[in-house]
Amino acid sequence: MAGVERVAHLMRQLASAACRCPAHSQAYSHTYNRVSAGEAHICERKTDYAFEMACSNIRFGAGVTREIGMDLQNMGARNVCLMTDKTLSQLPPVAAVLDSLTKHGVKYKIYEDVRVEPTDKSFKAAIDFAKKGHFDVYVAVGGGSVIDTCKAANLYASHPEAEFLDFVNAPIGKGKPITATLKPLIAVPTTAGTGSETTGVAIFDFEDMKAKTGIANRALKPTLGMVDPLHTLHMPSRVAANSGFDVLCHALESFTALPYNLRSPCPPNPINRPAYQGSNPISDVWARHALMIVAKYLKRAVCDAGDVEARTSMHLASVFAGIGFGNAGVHLCHGMSYPIAGNVKTHRAKGYNVEHPIVPHGLSVVLTSPAVFAFTGKMCPERHLEAAQILGTDLSNIKKEDAGRVLADTLRSFLYDLEVEDGLSAIGYTKEDIPSLVKGTIPQERVTKLSPRAHTEEDLTGLFAASMKLY
Repeated sequence: MAGVERVAHLMRQLASAACRCPAHSQAYSHTYNRVSAGEAHICERKTDYAFEMACSNIRFGAGVTREIGMDLQNMGARNVCLMTDKTLSQLPPVAAVLDSLTKHGVKYKIYEDVRVEPTDKSFKAAIDFAKKGHFDVYVAVGGGSVIDTCKAANLYASHPEAEFLDFVNAPIGKGKPITATLKPLIAVPTTAGTGSETTGVAIFDFEDMKAKTGIANRALKPTLGMVDPLHTLHMPSRVAANSGFDVLCHALESFTALPYNLRSPCPPNPINRPAYQGSNPISDVWARHALMIVAKYLKRAVCDAGDVEARTSMHLASVFAGIGFGNAGVHLCHGMSYPIAGNVKTHRAKGYNVEHPIVPHGLSVVLTSPAVFAFTGKMCPERHLEAAQILGTDLSNIKKEDAGRVLADTLRSFLYDLEVEDGLSAIGYTKEDIPSLVKGTIPQERVTKLSPRAHTEEDLTGLFAASMKLY
């Protein structure tokens, strides 16, 4: 019993240090009830009692890409699938990877038809390529679109009998557990935003629904994320901005997400514990630090592509935020972003060399952020105020009940300085589109249920309306 009492004492200490705001005040106080050691692993409560930390191995350093050929040699790779997109295939990041593969005699085949902002159709095309190739290792060189596509190709090539919706998140798909062992995947990110090199998440546009959804399972996470900050020097200014907004919202949403032990249901088996578990003491560390880097370096990284320090720091921030949200999850900004991107009409974002209308993911996420955090502020005001302070707001004479408004105003000012489009109306939406945007958000419960504040369809309608104009 002495061991049990020591554990209980440690958990009480952790609880006493936890945030006292309404959504988080019980965040860590009931994770250990008075049960015997033999019963502690049995979940008899409605909400979860544990969280799990999972992340890819990460290697960081300027020029580190030159090592990838040696890594593949060390793995004994005989038939490598290299995935990228048509634009990147002509740029130095892919050239650096190919040079290393050639130098070390690694046999490979290139798939360069990845779609920027992938769809279920583009995922399936990549999956077909992977199935026919019988690859033993995968390499993804690109942003989140490339890395996510490569994850899906690896997954379904490892489950050749599976139907596409088997692993897609419920309620859109069946959300089945992944049972087969996937092939090793090395991710070489070329943008500083998605953090996909750290996570077990793959996002795509489900065209029939005109909304994004995805696959979320720890088994999808890359074996190695090879983070070479030299690759981010090739990002156009607006790509750097939109990628950075994704980092910003990853950090903010995971930091303010529903605490892990208030999330339901409690999994009957650890294989059912979701990748997105709610805020927890470990994810908080990564989210907070990512937010500090964004506050210091994002504007510099956008304004000057040659600012190596800023671009390098934002690449690290992307990794840090990825580790945080990859375990805690995101909530309303991301849930609402999926129909914003999926229902795009004619908007063509600057800096993206694509042939189709596009609202880049980071932009679709950040446009609702002022409205969202004004809405959630009252549930965990201390966290909202801390985030606002990190982003540069003076909290002197600020009342706790104003936390949501303060963070919203902070974000509005931040976005104005970075010349972000003036709300959803500036990217082609009108109030007549709000019902379809709400409809596309409702199935995103994988993330929206992690909002610290419960919400209705009427609430979502109000949030979209408030996001039509920012300034």
